This record gives sequence, C-alpha cells and structure tokens, in this order.
Amino acid sequence: MRAFYIMKLRNIAIIAHVDHGKTTLVDALLKQSEDFKRKADETQDLIMDSNELERERGITIFSKNAAVRYHDTKINIIDTPGHADFGGEVERIMRMVDGVLLVVDAKEGPMPQTKFVLRKAIQAGHPAIVVINKIDKPDARAAWALERTYDLFIELGATDEQIEFPVIYASGAQGKAGLTDDLSAMNDVQVVFDTIMKNIPSPVMDASAPLQMLTVNLTNDNYKGKIAVGRLYSGTLKKGMTVAHINRKGEIKKEQITAVMVFDGLGRVDVDEAYAGDIVAIAGIPSVSIGETIADPANPQALPVITIDEPTIKMTFGVNTSPFTGKEGQYTTSRNVKERLEHELETDVALVVTTPESSDRWEVAGRGELHLAILIEKMRREGYELEVSKPEVIIREEQGRKVEPVELVSIEVPEQFSGAVIEMLGKRLGQMKDMRVDRGMAFMDFATPTRGLIGMRNEFLTGTKGLGIYNSIFLGYEPLRGECEAQAHGSLISSEAGVSNSHGLMNVQGRGQLFIGPAVPVYEGMVVGENAKAEDIIVNICKTKELTNFRTKDVGVKEQLDVPREMGLEDALEYIGDDELVEVTPKSIRIRKKLLTDNDRKRAKRGGK
Repeated sequence: MRAFYIMKLRNIAIIAHVDHGKTTLVDALLKQSEDFKRKADETQDLIMDSNELERERGITIFSKNAAVRYHDTKINIIDTPGHADFGGEVERIMRMVDGVLLVVDAKEGPMPQTKFVLRKAIQAGHPAIVVINKIDKPDARAAWALERTYDLFIELGATDEQIEFPVIYASGAQGKAGLTDDLSAMNDVQVVFDTIMKNIPSPVMDASAPLQMLTVNLTNDNYKGKIAVGRLYSGTLKKGMTVAHINRKGEIKKEQITAVMVFDGLGRVDVDEAYAGDIVAIAGIPSVSIGETIADPANPQALPVITIDEPTIKMTFGVNTSPFTGKEGQYTTSRNVKERLEHELETDVALVVTTPESSDRWEVAGRGELHLAILIEKMRREGYELEVSKPEVIIREEQGRKVEPVELVSIEVPEQFSGAVIEMLGKRLGQMKDMRVDRGMAFMDFATPTRGLIGMRNEFLTGTKGLGIYNSIFLGYEPLRGECEAQAHGSLISSEAGVSNSHGLMNVQGRGQLFIGPAVPVYEGMVVGENAKAEDIIVNICKTKELTNFRTKDVGVKEQLDVPREMGLEDALEYIGDDELVEVTPKSIRIRKKLLTDNDRKRAKRGGK
C-alpha cells in the first residue's frame, strides 16, 4: 500500500494571465474527476474562486489546493494567481509542483501576466503543458495563439525540452478538450488528465530519508490552530510525532505534530501518516512561518529559504482620525490595526510593514497598487477603520545612484486611439519597445517607471473611451529617469460639518465633479468633489435655501442635480494628492485632507509660521 501511494502521484500548478479561463478549466477538471462527481454540486461555477473578493473581481488572488483521482493516481492541483501583484503566491507554488499547465486565450494569445508566471515556472525547470483555451469564441485564432506561445518560450530562455511542450485545445466553459481545435470532436477533459500522466513526472522522493518539508502556505483552523501547508520532500509525517522546526534564522526548536492532513477534492482530510512527494498540511507548530523547514529532529537539515521579489509600492496606514471615527467600524484602535497587519505578514511574504515614527502609523510596502488595495479591502470587510496615504514608489540606491522600479506596460486599443495613448505614456516617461497593428487593434509595449503608472487608470479609460486594455509586469530597476508630468487636480473641500443637501450641492456643482449626493454626512476638511481647475476650493454643501414668501413662475423647474461620481477604493487611491488621505470604513470610502481646517493648511504652507 505504501509503495502504491508514493508512485501514483502528480503535482501540478495551473498558471495563466488574468481572465484566460484558468479557474474555469480547473472547475471542469474537478467536476469530471472520478471521485469529485459524487461530492460536488455540478451546477456550481468557479469552485476554486471561493473568496468573495475573487468572485467579485473575476480574478484569482489566493492560491488554493485541490486533489483529484484519475484511475489509480492522485493529482494535486494548485490554482495560482495570474496577477503580478500576487507574485509572492506564484513564487512559492513553484516549489511545490513538478510541472505546470499553461492556459492561453485563443483570441488574445500570451499576455503580460502569462510572461510573469511562465518565467517563474521556466526558472524552476518545470515542464509545461499548453492549453489553448476558449476556442469556442467566434474570433478565436488558435494557430496564431500557439505561434505566439512558442515565441514567448524562446524569449524567456526555455530549454529545448521545455519548448517541446504538448498542446491541448479546450473550451473550459463547456468542459471540453482535445488534441485538435475541432470542438465538435470533443466530449470531456479526459485528454488533459492523460497528458498530465504522460508529461508531468512523478515527484522525486525517498520515504526512508530524513524528514524534510518546506512550509509554502499558512492557514488557520478554529480547532486545530495554525496550519502549515507544503510539500513533503522526503521522509514520512505521522500524527503525534516530534519534529524539528528550523526557522529563517536557522534556529532549531522541537515541536509535536497534532494533526497531519492531505488534500482530497477541495478539502483537507486527516490521516495518520503522509509520505514523501505529497502536498500535506500539519498542525501543532504555532510559531511556524512561510519558507521554513520541518525536519527530522535526529538529523535536522534546512531546505533553501524561499526568495521573494522585493516590494515596489508603499503606503502609510494609520488609525482613523476623522470626526466620524468609531461610527461605522468595529476595530478602530492602533492595537487592532497593528495586530491585523502582523497577522497578514504571517501569510503574505511579499508584504513588508515598518513603523516609521508614530505608534499609530505604519509604512506598508507591497508588490503593486492592487496588492495593497486588496489588503485594505479585506480589512474594511472585516470591520476595520483606517486611513491610508497616496501610494508611493520605493526608490533604491545601488552603487551610489538612485534607481526606480520599471514595468513593461502592454496596451491593446483600437487603432484610432493609439496617438492619444503614445502621448499619455510619453508624459509618464514611458519608452516604446514594440508596436503592431492587427485587425484594427494597436498592440503597444512601453517600459515605464512604476511612479508614472500611479493614477493612470482613469485617464487611460477616458482617453480610450473605455475600449482600451492595459496590463503591466515588473521589469526591474533602472536609473531614475527624471521628473514625471503629474496630472494636477484641485479638490472641492467641505467648509463645515453637517449633512449635504440639494441646494448646497446645486450651488457647487458648477465648480467641478461632485463625489457625493444629498443627505450624506460630511465634516470640515472632507473632499466632496474634484475642482475643474488645479486648485483647492472650500465649499459649503450643507447650505440650505432661505425661505421667503415670494415665488416665481419657473421656480424649481430648471434646477437639476448632476449624478455624483462614485469613488471606490481604487478610484480614491488613484485620485488623492500628497496632502490627502483615504478614510476607509466597512460602510464608506471618504477622501479627506490630512489637515482638516483651513487655518491649519494655510499655516502648513507658510512653514508653520
């Protein structure tokens, strides 16, 4: 039984660009596996996107494990994020698997995030199976997508063996796949299972060698406590056994395993013993962290520590200091926020948190705006109140000169907007690397400083009338390019506390674009709109209409209140200036000045004199 369990095993990760159907294909594999049909509701879609944020945004944020059985083989499947901002997840997953399933959209071909995740897989030396997905699209071009995929493998320095990858054509939404792009000849996704068995090697393992397990992920259980997930490289794990926990500093501490689990379907099941090669979860080590080794106490040998790319964006998180603090959230104190950030650090190795000066302020650095925005969104949904500053790029110094992060921005727009996009990126210090036109669409690549991309989304969507798509991946650090033309904005600032009303808003809306409508509580220093000019204006949106005995014939007929521009979290983070903050609560997203009173702002401009 033991030899059977060890030999019949495959570990594979599924990687792809955002929205190329990766999660949908995983669902099809799960639903058509031999044992999962009896366990799952086959009408449910996006089984692996179980997180509420993932379902809303249609992207994978957190890596997840599943396991299916095909004949007498267990296949561990890991669904990985497609966005570079969550690359910390991707890098760790590459240490758990022996091969990858690369999903490519039949219409779009390989895209920027495909480059990012595929580069990680190639660097790890993994073989790949390419799935040309969404061949059921009316404008699918499978042959073109496959040719572009070959080019990408060559560009990323793949070996001859890696370039000779098998190709599968699929429609994940229909749960069909085949070795040709003839959709009518497909019935199910069995060919995917067969190709995995043929091309992905069994894990190299030795159950008799000293125990070695690398912690790749962490989760919490209400009953078992902290659970460490990782690949068991050698040896066996038994419930109740004593192990050596080797932390990042190389310190060794003996601990007792209280539970051993393996993956089955979408869940974990308790077992008495787990063997080398499998992906396992253990409980009983409260101090365990990502990248650390669980080893044999008689012969403790540490595995190489996981290296993670450094953060490129930082923001200041602080306790909420607005007049509305404590009215909408459950956790409002500095202790609450500090503990929550410390908890996030345990599972997110790409995050860095430091305390600059004040005990109620923290500098939080991450892989990008989306990385930090997701953290903020998670915190507000959990009941936290906080205020955050404008995202800033992390400038480093190398060999006596300042360097900044640069990203490759890939843009797809209708050809008529290409001129506007080139001008937009030029102002943001972007350097064009490639441009081509195909079927009336312009495809452009720019090497652009990360700081030039902050706040670009709204300008890009406006300039392309919502028809443009852009994605970016981290290229590396380059010498500082100089001053970037920032698009200055002026804000409409509330002059007093109260409740907005139609009359007050009507008097103000001619000055610019409002962010709020009537009957909204406001406070002094709160930003209620964007000025049409690049200067701040103090306005009174709480002013009521004076009552008189006189009426005119057309009173009230010509007055009409404009629809306010709703500011979501990411919109607000892109909008705010250096002297502004975003107030985040479970119920509201507000923009405010750092200094709420006009006198304080004037005094600050005069240098405190």
